[in-house]
Amino acid sequence: MTLSLPLAAVVACAPTDAAATEPLSVQDAVAAATARALSPTAAAAAADAARERAIAAAQRPDPVLRLSLDNLPVDGAERFSTTRDFMTMRSIGLMQTFTRADKRSARAERFEREAEVAQAERQLRTAAVQRETAVAWFERQAAEQRQGVLLALRDEASRQVEAAEAALRSARATPADVLAAREALARLDQSLTEVRSEVANARRALSRWTGDAPDRPLAAPPAQAGQADALHAMAARLDAHPDLQRLDASAAEAGAAAAVARAEREPDWSAELMFSQRGSRYSNMVSIGVSLPLPWDRPQRQDRELAARLAQAEALRAEREELARERRLETESWIEAWRAGLAQIALIDRERAPLAAQRIEAALAAFRGGQAPLSAVLEVRRAALALQMERIDLELQTARLWARLAFLIPQDPTVSAAQTSTEGAPR
Repeated sequence: MTLSLPLAAVVACAPTDAAATEPLSVQDAVAAATARALSPTAAAAAADAARERAIAAAQRPDPVLRLSLDNLPVDGAERFSTTRDFMTMRSIGLMQTFTRADKRSARAERFEREAEVAQAERQLRTAAVQRETAVAWFERQAAEQRQGVLLALRDEASRQVEAAEAALRSARATPADVLAAREALARLDQSLTEVRSEVANARRALSRWTGDAPDRPLAAPPAQAGQADALHAMAARLDAHPDLQRLDASAAEAGAAAAVARAEREPDWSAELMFSQRGSRYSNMVSIGVSLPLPWDRPQRQDRELAARLAQAEALRAEREELARERRLETESWIEAWRAGLAQIALIDRERAPLAAQRIEAALAAFRGGQAPLSAVLEVRRAALALQMERIDLELQTARLWARLAFLIPQDPTVSAAQTSTEGAPR
């Protein structure tokens, strides 16, 4: 029994350890964040609450039980006697308000529309979670790429310092060259200190969404080049945008509230049945009553309320149309900027990166041949580093645009990862 407990613990921990070491893709991160996000859950709970209120609003009001002691004498010989005065009565009554079926239906419909608003809010929050998670994934990838570039360059810079010191001993370099090489190495160390902090923060930011260990490795990023058609199709479905869906639901809710205000123009009536008991020498009595409110100032009260509800619904419809135009322009601008970003990355890979490598080779050859100082080599290396960082920043900017477009409308990331990404591009 003692030996079986550690074995059980190892078996129980094995799947968790395996999951922690398995590379995390964008879609995996989005799926995990969607599953554990609490903000959409809160909106879903609000929708459930509105549906429960809709059921309650469709019911008739509760009956009212009335108990009373009427006409009790307070002075004279019969004061405080409940049996000697013929007008004293102990009464019990039951009153019921009768609300028309169309009014109850309108009230229930309003809460149903409120539930749809909450459901649209849930979609809006889900889309935000998915976009923020994808952006956090790409920001961590960019930070780790910067760190990898700096680490590789630091190794080269360290060897460059050693080479400069050896060249100084053989009189092929000057003390200034050695100092320049050491300064370049110190600059890289300083940059690495900053980048390591960025990596740690980026890992924590992604872990906040996914709940995974911060040091879980990342999988290959999505291959974005072949997704232009998919993103254009996403832009064509802007009617399903969560912002527009929420305004549609809000306009429907305002219309339902206007229907309630229209129904409230006709008041509810109440009926009451009361039994009154008097002294033994007198007859008991039964009373029947009907109550009906008198809307004596309907144009200034009920009609004003109805007009306000109708104006609110019209305002929401106009706001929805204006927002639709804004979202369409914004989405088209994102697509254009995303395509331009991909084109710039391709240009760097095709032309600028090879040219930077050729400049480094030429500067090294000139330095070894004694035709150029070491500072020229360091300068072209700094230019190459700047180009690599520029490419990483550009790739991150393009990836952010992709995340905005790919998760413009909330998705179920577990259905098909291929709908929004194609895994396998080299990191």
